[in-house]
Amino acid sequence: MSRVQLALNVSDLDAAVDFYSRLFRTPPAKVRPGYANFAIADPPLKLVLIAGGAGPGGTLNHLGVEVGSPEDVADSRSHLGEAGLTTIVEDNVNCCYALQDKVWVDDPDGAPWEIYTVLADAEEPPGAALRSSEGAGCSVTPGAEVAHCC
Repeated sequence: MSRVQLALNVSDLDAAVDFYSRLFRTPPAKVRPGYANFAIADPPLKLVLIAGGAGPGGTLNHLGVEVGSPEDVADSRSHLGEAGLTTIVEDNVNCCYALQDKVWVDDPDGAPWEIYTVLADAEEPPGAALRSSEGAGCSVTPGAEVAHCC
């Protein structure tokens, strides 16, 4: 199953979790310090909330598509390359409290998109040493030394 992902910067994680739980009639699938995500069935959406992210509360952190397998990520990577788009590949990366394979691409305005699959849950925060000032999510523009995550 594939679903669109929307990652938002939030100023108050508890208030955002409460709001989105009520809005989508579902509790979060995962809550960690500075981070929460929702696996929403209707509409099919992966909603990620990042406290202390790269921008002020209420702003977009990044977009994505969650796919079902590493093969789906590899297929997307091939498709994007054949389409002439510049990509960044991250395999076996610990991101947003999950081990993931992913490929990144920027839209014409620089909005980062990731196509990813979750390989396993992870209890350790993602790249804490690299991103300690950026909250529990990750947010460095694709093309930089460290890409976004979630």
